[in-house]
Amino acid sequence: MVQGHGTVPEHREEAETMTDEQGQQYQPEQTGMYELEFPAPQLSAPDGRGPVLIHALEGFSDAGHAIHLAAEHLKSKLDTELVASFAIDDLLDYRSRRPLMTFKTDHFTDYDDPQLNLYALRDSLGTPFLLLAGLEPDLKWERFVTAVRLLAERLDVRQTIGLGTIPMAVPHTRPVTLTAHSNNRELITEFTPWVGEVQVPGSVSNLLEYRMAQHGHEVVGFTVHVPHYLAQTDFPAAAEALLEQVAKLTSLQVPLRALTDASEGIRTKINEQVEASPEVSQVVSALERQYDAFVAAQDNRSLLARDEDLPSGDELGAEFERFLAQHADEFKDGFTDNGDT
Repeated sequence: MVQGHGTVPEHREEAETMTDEQGQQYQPEQTGMYELEFPAPQLSAPDGRGPVLIHALEGFSDAGHAIHLAAEHLKSKLDTELVASFAIDDLLDYRSRRPLMTFKTDHFTDYDDPQLNLYALRDSLGTPFLLLAGLEPDLKWERFVTAVRLLAERLDVRQTIGLGTIPMAVPHTRPVTLTAHSNNRELITEFTPWVGEVQVPGSVSNLLEYRMAQHGHEVVGFTVHVPHYLAQTDFPAAAEALLEQVAKLTSLQVPLRALTDASEGIRTKINEQVEASPEVSQVVSALERQYDAFVAAQDNRSLLARDEDLPSGDELGAEFERFLAQHADEFKDGFTDNGDT
């Protein structure tokens, strides 16, 4: 099978030597890890460069459902083709994340089957890029990461961009902030680096970024800071912030109006409910003062309470859990994207 630039080489079950588009030989080490679609979409840009790969994996920390919202927004607003589907049965521990099933009257009517797929998308100007989206694997991290890396190399991916979230003590009433990381500091000069060293729980996205960098690929990651009292509800402003950074870095033309409108609507709802609770209002006001002091000082330290008498993380979380439980009906539907842009 003859392959043109930017197409997916034929997938073989046997571990035989193959040749990529640069004429280099390799062995597909991940037999049975994924299935490729045929025919493969064209992925070369008009300038001849390979595509960008965005990975948006929903793992143990998808605060504000920002990663899910960002991926679904891209797939719904842009031309999308399936490139590869991963063998989710081999990667997911169903007991830790049980899929939802629908029961009606006396029988089951639906099953929300988990997915993990690689898609080819085209931005508003027709520029192709790749999106790896779905549930983060529970199992076989290294095999999965290697499979993605080999696919990226076969598709001549020029850059990988990871989307992440972290719940933080920040108020929803202030601009959304992010942390950026890359093996090319020139790509993230506008972001203040962390001071010192910190150990964090691993994720497949972070491991993919690490392994890709080890193999000489250019990698970037954006981690959006989500108000931790909104970590379990839709917060489209975080998804919007992630995609804004992706568009800025890659020059991809991504429509964002639907996320902007949704962000304003959700913020209005939250403000109304916060104003109705004096206790919650006090906490948000304290977070605002802390945030403003942090920005004014242009400090490099994390957003932690200094001299102000703020509640502990557990106290704050418990207070907002009570708050959200009391108003569950108003947030139960989350973010619904009904727009066209």
